[in-house]
Amino acid sequence: MSEVLQHLFNMQSRMKILHMSWLAFLISFIVWFNHAPLLLMIQEDLGLSKQQVKIILLLNVALTIPARLITGLLVDKFGARLSYSVLLAICSIPCFMFAAADNFNQLAWARFLLGFIGAGFVIGIRIIGDWFPSRQTGIAEGIYAGWGNCGSAVAALLLPGLALYFGAENGWRYAIAITGLLSLAFSVIYYFNVDDFPDNRKHIHQGQHSIMEVSSVRDLFLYIASITPLYATLSLLVWILATPEMALLSTNWFIIINVIIWSMFFYHSYKAVDLNADRLSQPIAIVHHYKFSQVFVLGLLYLVTFGSKLAVVSILPIFFYQSFNSSQQISLVEAGMLASAFVFLNLIARPLGGWVSDSFGRKRALFIFCSGLALSYAIMAQISPQWPVSLAVITTLVCSIFLQGAEGAIFAIAPLIKRSMTGQIAGIVGAYGNAGAVLFLIILTFVSFSVFFQILAVCSVISILFILKLNEPKSVITEIRGDGSLAIIELD
Repeated sequence: MSEVLQHLFNMQSRMKILHMSWLAFLISFIVWFNHAPLLLMIQEDLGLSKQQVKIILLLNVALTIPARLITGLLVDKFGARLSYSVLLAICSIPCFMFAAADNFNQLAWARFLLGFIGAGFVIGIRIIGDWFPSRQTGIAEGIYAGWGNCGSAVAALLLPGLALYFGAENGWRYAIAITGLLSLAFSVIYYFNVDDFPDNRKHIHQGQHSIMEVSSVRDLFLYIASITPLYATLSLLVWILATPEMALLSTNWFIIINVIIWSMFFYHSYKAVDLNADRLSQPIAIVHHYKFSQVFVLGLLYLVTFGSKLAVVSILPIFFYQSFNSSQQISLVEAGMLASAFVFLNLIARPLGGWVSDSFGRKRALFIFCSGLALSYAIMAQISPQWPVSLAVITTLVCSIFLQGAEGAIFAIAPLIKRSMTGQIAGIVGAYGNAGAVLFLIILTFVSFSVFFQILAVCSVISILFILKLNEPKSVITEIRGDGSLAIIELD
């Protein structure tokens, strides 16, 4: 049995860091998705149209893409303790703004700003990677991400009842405000109960640059190529919000925001070249070498896995309802309850992915999970009203295990590429996951459920080809202490 599982309920040393961090992530997810189970109440109270509800859902994920890139830089520079505490505290403000909103515009701006809290995931990846050795990184990151991700399910279970307790008129406001208070309170608790590094690593050199360092000119071009789709996804979101169907942005605002987005991209690219030019003009010490292609491949894998998961979670209730309402009289409430199991499997599936990765090899674990995911999506594409509901649910749950197991295996590798830049690496990989969610949700608007699952199966097959480009992490890495000396760290 893994050492992490043996000491899981020990609140000392690294286990305390694990529990404090997954709780911080859980709370950030509760705040991030506190609107979802209360949307019907909010819609009725403020008289929102169906189109305005769709806009709120899109705005909730819009800012998370750049937020994960920015937060990755900040956590490498300032440490996880300060970064998580400040994030939870600051994001409580738009949470209170959303609770106090009296019209659609106020709701939209507050929801857009709240997307920043989704970047909390990156901070935890960094601190768990710093506290746990390689043989435990996979399962520790899996517990952190898997248990924290259940925050959306916790919000769905608790907030409607809490809103009804406070009364029909303003109950949703009190329920959402309470999540803001929870975030604010835990920001203080986290700050006073967490250290960035264990004692033997406290003098390791923190990242000082605002842009990722690379090891070769080829990697520099690949880095710029890798951030291009992230800015393109933001531009695509702006286009959607400016379409006649959405009509949130005028033509002038569409142009202005796109100019801002692509100006940020060119500035980002310029800074990447400017920072790395001097370094790359002379030989780089072997201690600084790493392959950026590993980051890019993990980003593409996370785009397929996490991106498809958010899309599937969004459609599962209506998929079950439309598939089995006429043939087997399943209600919308029952469909929602069946679909919720997909999310709750995070509790075991993502840690399982990390444990398999720790125990049987990183590439082998990813190959197993992505292969199973491709097969599962192909089978889900065959679900029809004639299927027994139980068989459809079992198929969906098996798919969830492979899907979330793959996510766990991906982040069993990410902290081992270059530990001093884990935040930036996790930021890029995580941002690709959010970009994938946007892309898959857009694809879904043009195709049937069956074709959608077929597309996901094909994407999963393609992801297997990406895995061939991955390298197993080395058993030893070298880090730089604050005084400039080198520290040899055994990963195994």
